Order: sequence, then C-alpha cells, then structure tokens
Amino acid sequence: METPRLYRIILPVPDIEGASAFYGSVLGMPGQRVSPGRHYFDCGGTILACYDPVADGDGEQGGWRFHPSQYVYIAVSNLEEVAARVRAAGGTIEQGIQTYPWGERMFHARDPFGGLVSFVDESTLFTGV
Repeated sequence: METPRLYRIILPVPDIEGASAFYGSVLGMPGQRVSPGRHYFDCGGTILACYDPVADGDGEQGGWRFHPSQYVYIAVSNLEEVAARVRAAGGTIEQGIQTYPWGERMFHARDPFGGLVSFVDESTLFTGV
C-alpha cells in the first residue's frame, strides 16, 4: 500500500487580502489566488490554503476557528529571518525561538487574525521516525 501524502491544509482567515499579504511576506512568495476567498501557497508540495468563507460566497460558516492549541507547523531554513518577517508583517511572536526536548528548534506565532502558526528550523525536524 502506498503511503498517503498530505497535500493541503485549510487555514481559515477573516480577510483574504490581509492573509495573502501576510503569508506572502512571511513565506517570501506571492502564492496564487484560486478563487475570491482562497489563496494558495505551495509549501514543498503541501498547499497552505488561506480560506475566507465570506469572500468565497460560503457565508460565515458558524465562525469557524481553530482549537486554541491547534497549530500549523512550517519548516524553514532561516528561522531568525522568518521571525523578523512575522513581526514586520503584523504578526506576533507567542513564544520565542527555543529548542524542545525532542530536538526541534522553533517559535510559535499568531498571524494578524489570531491564527496559530509555528515555524521550525528544517535541520531539526522530528518526524517520529
């Protein structure tokens, strides 16, 4: 049996224009608008899909939000630079860069809409294998 492959993560946002600007700046790539309320960023074969249901014509969707402890994790080669980009783009650093017991070096941040995102030094990724 083939190993399944994660190909897209939906990140709910209340402002698709602001989200595409923020994530474009932080990730260092423009991404692609695929519908009025969806903007996709190809993160090494997995799509980070910023989704504004109202802009896409889907309505409020019951105020869709992530659980308070639910993060999206993105591996990067330049952790300090990305932290500076998060701040410059209007995000906040929730927990600064640190190394965790399993060896990953990372920081936790919030995008301008309160979404949780973590950035991990790609040379320290722990995949459980």
